[in-house]
Amino acid sequence: MSLLESLRPQKGSTHNSKRLGRGRGSGKGGKAGKGNKGQKARKSGGIRRGFEGGQTPLHRRFPKIGFKNTMFTTRYEIVNLQSLQNMSGEVNPETLKLQGLIKKGPVKVLARGELKKALTVKAHRFSEAAKTAIEKAGGKTEVLNK
Repeated sequence: MSLLESLRPQKGSTHNSKRLGRGRGSGKGGKAGKGNKGQKARKSGGIRRGFEGGQTPLHRRFPKIGFKNTMFTTRYEIVNLQSLQNMSGEVNPETLKLQGLIKKGPVKVLARGELKKALTVKAHRFSEAAKTAIEKAGGKTEVLNK
């Protein structure tokens, strides 16, 4: 006999499912816990989200507003100064990709952490704080085109 055949759930960890509508003696016979008549007693008696009994629901009473052009927004890969700390020389998107800091797409450098080295950083965007921190450490920033 193998070990898998002898495995059983721990005592008290499983429960028998409620068998509805199987006679009054079962405790859930007759109306099977659904009460008397009405929409919720029927076969597909659940009501959908936002249903208000037939009156025009709130989400249809108010006009549609706003628009987000998410298809054409540029999503930047974020790189912080603390992750540039252990690099040397020139830092550009190719070197960041080789280090595994970004996957693809344009790069934005943010100012979390400290930078104590002079680096030449080439990226598509810089936060103001990151730009000043790089230049304060004696480095240069260069903005790349997309």
